[in-house]
Amino acid sequence: MTVRRSAAALATTAVLLGAAAPFAAAPVAVAAPSPSPSVQLPLGLYGTTDPTYDGVWRQSLAFLAQKIEFVTPSKQSVDWLLEQQCDSGAFTSYRDDASAPCDASTVMDTNATAAAVQAFVELGQHREAADNGADWLKSVQNEDGGWGYNPGSPSDANSTAVVIGALARTSVPVGELTTADGSTPYTALQALAIPCGKKDGGAFAYQPGKKGELVANNDASAAAVLGLLGKGMAIGDANAVKDPVCTKGDDLTAEQSAQNGAHYLAATLAASPYLEQPPMPGAEESEPQPDFGNTADTVVALAASGHKDKAAASVEWLEKNSKDWAQQGGPAATAQLIFAAHATAADARDFGGVDLVAQLNGTGPAPAVTALPSPTPTGPQPSSGTESEDSGLSLWWLVGLGLFFGAGIGFLLSMRRKKQQP
Repeated sequence: MTVRRSAAALATTAVLLGAAAPFAAAPVAVAAPSPSPSVQLPLGLYGTTDPTYDGVWRQSLAFLAQKIEFVTPSKQSVDWLLEQQCDSGAFTSYRDDASAPCDASTVMDTNATAAAVQAFVELGQHREAADNGADWLKSVQNEDGGWGYNPGSPSDANSTAVVIGALARTSVPVGELTTADGSTPYTALQALAIPCGKKDGGAFAYQPGKKGELVANNDASAAAVLGLLGKGMAIGDANAVKDPVCTKGDDLTAEQSAQNGAHYLAATLAASPYLEQPPMPGAEESEPQPDFGNTADTVVALAASGHKDKAAASVEWLEKNSKDWAQQGGPAATAQLIFAAHATAADARDFGGVDLVAQLNGTGPAPAVTALPSPTPTGPQPSSGTESEDSGLSLWWLVGLGLFFGAGIGFLLSMRRKKQQP
């Protein structure tokens, strides 16, 4: 997912310069940008780096990660995200002046919009804003059934997948969202799948190459698996475990295509517990570097598709090696690790000795409510209904009352027994 933030910068630049050529592959993850001295960071925003290309994205991921760990963000931070939304329902990557209305020159961001929609639904707040965002996403669907980074840009696997997650979370029947030729978001993803039996069979390309060729892309593959399963970025623990299978054929279901992608990802991690960053186009050859973000995304995809056992070694590797990356990457990077921990029943509050939840909370305003200790992924899950920020406090108040009355009843029963003794 950190890949998408790098892509945002390139995509926005391409739009502004009038570039028409689609990306042949997803740009690689890069180090988080340094704070810009010319940028005044707004109150309520998570992180300390320049938010120009990832403000809405990192805020949304922070909320998703906090909520699955029973943390309710502050009203100030939620209001900041709400104010970023345009009247159309769309979000840009970041609006420096949210009081200025969006207009024709505003570059809308499908990924940021989809992430914000998922965040609002997970929080159980501002459902109207989430529905408006979903309506806008539906209105900019491409003819092939998918979405590009910006409205009108060619569809790519990552954007299509994150939009599917947002629509599914708002109860939109994604499989029925068809274009004039009958294409759906699922068929758009399946068009990017490399058939089983071929080199890298089961994998997904980010976009077709100039000649229509499909080149396996690990990040796109992880995203496509979640998208074809109709899942958002923050998933619960998947108890079912099954063997990965790569099914051949031209008329596959979305589930079969997702399992094919999981088969490819499981085989990739079997060779190494972590993924490597692909080389930058035109860059000199250098020692391959681990790709922490895409490794975490792959862990989530495998867990979601019923193969968390195939991700166990990767979770252990992340626990041992991702501390510095998460600290430098900021809230989005820390959120990715929380997603991976939560999906595999690992402890996000003791992930390789690091309390990821506290680390994430420390990148923004103090949360309104924090549950301790961390609930397990297989335990009761946070509601995605219409709760208010005070619901967490109400829950603990009820628990306290229950304990109080329970203790009182126990005392009365004890006294009654003493009286009955001869």
